[in-house]
Amino acid sequence: MTRFDASKLSDQKVAAVLPQRRDLFYGGSWQAPQGGYVDTLNPGTGESLGPVAEANATDVDAAVRAAHQGFRSWRNVAPLDRGRMLRQIAAEIRKHGSELALLDAANCGNPVTAMLRDAEDGADTIDYFAGLVTELKGAVTPMGPGVLNMTSHDPLGVCARILAYNHPLMFAALKLGAPIAAGNSVILKPPPQAPLSALRLFEIAGTIFPPGVLNLITGGRESGAAMTAHPLVPSVSLVGSVPSGLAVARIAAERLKHVLLELGGKNALIVYPDADLQRAIDGATKGMNFTWCGQSCGSTSRLFLHEAVYDRVLEGVLAAVEHYQPGIPTDPRTTMGALISRAQKDKVLRYIDIARNEDHATLAYGGKVPTARELTAGNFVEPAVFTNVTPGMRIEREEVFGPILSVIKWNDEEAMFEAVNGVDYGLTGSVYTTSLANAHRASSRIDAGYVWVNTAGPHYLAAPFGGYKISGIGREGSIEELFAFTETKNIHIRL
Repeated sequence: MTRFDASKLSDQKVAAVLPQRRDLFYGGSWQAPQGGYVDTLNPGTGESLGPVAEANATDVDAAVRAAHQGFRSWRNVAPLDRGRMLRQIAAEIRKHGSELALLDAANCGNPVTAMLRDAEDGADTIDYFAGLVTELKGAVTPMGPGVLNMTSHDPLGVCARILAYNHPLMFAALKLGAPIAAGNSVILKPPPQAPLSALRLFEIAGTIFPPGVLNLITGGRESGAAMTAHPLVPSVSLVGSVPSGLAVARIAAERLKHVLLELGGKNALIVYPDADLQRAIDGATKGMNFTWCGQSCGSTSRLFLHEAVYDRVLEGVLAAVEHYQPGIPTDPRTTMGALISRAQKDKVLRYIDIARNEDHATLAYGGKVPTARELTAGNFVEPAVFTNVTPGMRIEREEVFGPILSVIKWNDEEAMFEAVNGVDYGLTGSVYTTSLANAHRASSRIDAGYVWVNTAGPHYLAAPFGGYKISGIGREGSIEELFAFTETKNIHIRL
């Protein structure tokens, strides 16, 4: 349960919580962009939410230099003082959680009740890293009398963090905690499709840190590429698509920068014949993240059902999916929001056509565009459930990032594992069974960085999250992320 009061949201109007500042923020103040401004949209209504700064390479250079100056002093701030300032940011997010959630609902299309949980999760993560500021401990290696050999963990410098559109506020909060706690300065680049909650966050809390420590650049590909290539940025991280991650990795490789990538997924949920079937049904629907239209890299979009329980689980899933009805994202009653853009809506509809006509799968539920008058201007598509899906179909192996669930029947465990691991991705996986042997065997066989047993979907603070294969590099949400923003230095002293 969220600590925020969703009952008040229906009385709040989006116009009342829109950020007044639409510029760039660096060096402790708002700066007009050289690159101009572009409109940002409401994906649920198609309406403009006003102009937002579009940073170009010149803007990025100025922001990076300001962040570099901020880093030079911030690295010397006592860890406990860093932690106190981080906790102030978390407190402000909680204080303004309802309005920030409403902004995200209007700007990214996810239902406002889900965005309330995002605000809470973001604040909790900042608090978590605030509590770890004294844990960057080194070690002493015995070398004999008269010698001291020790290690330290030094901050990297300016850390660029490029964020995705499916959880704009939550990602802004999640991605500032670890590098700042470690003594770095940070430049956040919110998604160009949904930058408003980040702008409002900086209106509320941008001056908590000394100038240059926490900075904000809005814009598209030019600004992202310029940050990634800048010689004063030693660390770049991205939450986004595989093509975007590969582009960042290529640019960063020119200077051997530290890279942290959380990319796509084509994740499997496996149901054994001995599973608790109701729990499996609940997991299969919730794990798909239909609430935000399947726009989640961790969504379990491939459902592997053993033939002995196939019919019963499928029947339950088809009934459970009826809960997810597209609606206006800012309405607290909405259970499923809008896709981020018209292009993403067209992509989802194209994959539905591919599944039916090219893959010859069976559309067992949904997959249509809602006809309600209030939804016609938005980017809405019903949940789609396909049966008669087999390994190798495009709908089974390519990430759609939309509300499409593929159901696959299995009876041979070896063949099933081959299919589960037969995609290029390896982010998450889920196993439903009451057998401890099945649970251990399956979780070890799934080539993914984050595996659930008898649940699907949630992330757990302090548990490292990240992927295998092209799903990413590095781990986040844990102490491993904190150390990822440091260099290990060895110091050898002859006394």
